[in-house]
Amino acid sequence: MITKSPEEIGAMLVEEGFITGRQLEKAKAQAEKQNEDLQRVLVTMGFVSNKDIVESLGKAMNVAFVDLDTAHLDPELVKSVPEHLAKRYSVIPVEQKDNKLTLAMVDPLNVLAIDDIRLITGFDIVPMIATEEAVNKCISTMFGTTDMVAVDDAVKDLAETDFGGMEVEDDIEENEIAIDKLKELVDEAPIVRVVNLIISQAINDHASDIHIEPEAKNVKVRYRVDGVLHDVMNPPKHIQAPMVSRIKIMSSMDIAERRIPQDGKIHLRHDGREFDLRVSTVPCVHGEKVVMRILDRGSVMLGLNKLGFSDINQRMFEDIVDKPYGMILVTGPTGSGKSTTLYSCLNRLNTGLTNIMTIEDPVEYQLPGINQVQVNTKADLTFASALRAFLRQDPDIIMVGEIRDEETAKIAVEAALTGHLVLSTLHTNDASGAVSRLIEMGVEPFLVASSVIGILAQRLARTICPNCKEPFEPSPEAVRRFGLSMYSDSQLNFYKGRGCDNCKMTGYKGRTGIHEILTITDRLRALILHRSSTAEIKQAAIEEGMRTMQDDGLSKIISGKTSMEECLRVVFVGGDSESF
Repeated sequence: MITKSPEEIGAMLVEEGFITGRQLEKAKAQAEKQNEDLQRVLVTMGFVSNKDIVESLGKAMNVAFVDLDTAHLDPELVKSVPEHLAKRYSVIPVEQKDNKLTLAMVDPLNVLAIDDIRLITGFDIVPMIATEEAVNKCISTMFGTTDMVAVDDAVKDLAETDFGGMEVEDDIEENEIAIDKLKELVDEAPIVRVVNLIISQAINDHASDIHIEPEAKNVKVRYRVDGVLHDVMNPPKHIQAPMVSRIKIMSSMDIAERRIPQDGKIHLRHDGREFDLRVSTVPCVHGEKVVMRILDRGSVMLGLNKLGFSDINQRMFEDIVDKPYGMILVTGPTGSGKSTTLYSCLNRLNTGLTNIMTIEDPVEYQLPGINQVQVNTKADLTFASALRAFLRQDPDIIMVGEIRDEETAKIAVEAALTGHLVLSTLHTNDASGAVSRLIEMGVEPFLVASSVIGILAQRLARTICPNCKEPFEPSPEAVRRFGLSMYSDSQLNFYKGRGCDNCKMTGYKGRTGIHEILTITDRLRALILHRSSTAEIKQAAIEEGMRTMQDDGLSKIISGKTSMEECLRVVFVGGDSESF
């Protein structure tokens, strides 16, 4: 980690001839007067640029400086380092020669970054130093997910629009003037065009979320595509207020209220398909941040055969879902596809011969033939109170969006024990952890053992783009650490995506599930009754035939569906490949 103090950096700049001693003293006095960072003052006063400072640091560390603004980067070489690692460590590949990869880094002393990238790429790393702004700009450009020409044109139109110096002020009267001006502007063509294009482009790029994030001097727009956030544009700061207000009006929010979080919903049609956008705003330091979750009504009409199950896991899970009663739990972190899996189960069970009821927070998709209820805490309609009411509605199948507390857990268990099929979710890392979680919530072990019939843990991994898929030979160390040394070379076929227009140069297109299914057997029931540890339950489940998520992930690597780094990113906690 770079640990030079501002004073040391100033002395280096004088020594390297970037500034004079007199300039340094002048900047020090200004920094002390304004209580500002010396380095920032030097740049503000025009004595040096950020490039000069970083170049000087590089010389002090005996590391070469690279100017990424003039460098010619190879998109294929850039993709040799996964996007999540490039962002995490602020690095960008510059050149590859023989067995060495030259890497532009914000912190060339980051040994962890060098080791991780050496492991993934199989190359020895030659670090160079670059400015943080240049590295981030290259990452945004090279890993960009969409062509934003149309949006850029609309933003240029906005730049010529007179917004009357609209800034959100602390003074109430000034704020009221801004609100009046906003009401006039939100329906004007440029703002409407920008917001519509941002939404339509996100849908075209198969994004699940749109993030509009206010910063000090601009606004950042990012799309979450296949579980990963991508920078797509940075509109100027002066369009932030009208853009956010336009979205708030579309989602029936109060544009005059900027101090508290708000939630809303937008319904729209795009290319003949129905979409719902769940909108959330939160006041941040530099303005209101907006997140729009894109809900495609057609995406939940999936069969279990389209969720990426292996043949054996699909048969096991279908056997569990077809049981007449008991509790089925789906576990995993936020964004792991739990809701899609539950809706797919309901589609399979929705034969018209049963009464299916759900309680959700919120109802994301409306399914025909199913009675769906949305949590309303203001009216005291909670998961628990709805479940009690459901039991008087003659249900056959109950879906609970999430088991969050002891009361909900106990009522759900009671429903499962009285002849109902109950489906729900929990936030645990793996399938065996769900058992301990229920017991920690206050459900007696004998009730857990009697009610739970199966637990599915899952993650979503990006699949390699079929259009640019090519063979890839990982380093022997990576093969060893991934636990694949037992296989012969003829048994192992590794692939990666080169990057093409079809996948927006990411190398990935779409996602598949990685699963772990724990079926409750007599042996496991006995362990649960004796309050055995999660590790003991997991080991017994493996001996009873459960394939862990690690096993399922490795099988998808070997079959060429996903890559080593993607499996490492989504399956193993903290990216710790030692888990293999």
